[in-house]
Amino acid sequence: MDNIVDARGKNCPIPVIMTKKALENIQEGKILVIVDNETAKENVSKYAKSAGCEVAVEEKEKEFYINIYRKKTVINEKSDNYVVVVTSDKFGEGDERLGKILMKSFIVSLKEQSKKPESIIFINNGVKLTTEGSEVIEDLKELMEMGVEIISCGTCLDFYGIKEKLLVGSISNMYSIAEKMTTLRAIRV
Repeated sequence: MDNIVDARGKNCPIPVIMTKKALENIQEGKILVIVDNETAKENVSKYAKSAGCEVAVEEKEKEFYINIYRKKTVINEKSDNYVVVVTSDKFGEGDERLGKILMKSFIVSLKEQSKKPESIIFINNGVKLTTEGSEVIEDLKELMEMGVEIISCGTCLDFYGIKEKLLVGSISNMYSIAEKMTTLRAIRV
């Protein structure tokens, strides 16, 4: 019998947390997560995929049935991967123009590093770097092509009213962002 997670009526990150707990209880098998909104469907699906699971989604009567399949895997506990957390569209304190020049230089420099970050996470004012009008969009697209995951905080994009202006990467939630920051070495910019 399937493990069922009924997350209808729950706002993110609760459906992701419920999914995580259900996945922690199985080494192999299937769980079914039921949600009733698009954001929860996207966030649960992304989380499950990032946990190495296969995901299939069905929509029935404005509800989403997310079938998550976990295969038994060997987990490598030792990782030297890191994430970069960008909290502003400027690098450092002081003159705004200089801060923007330094941020562009930092992003360009990341492309040249022999060890690239696993992810670059944009939160707060930093999400403006992933949206229309940003001077680093092409650099971020190049980093994505190199295998770097570009993540923007959905709450932050909503707060600034720029979610529809996102040009690079994906939208995530604070639970998934916190998990990446606590699982991997996080460098804050």
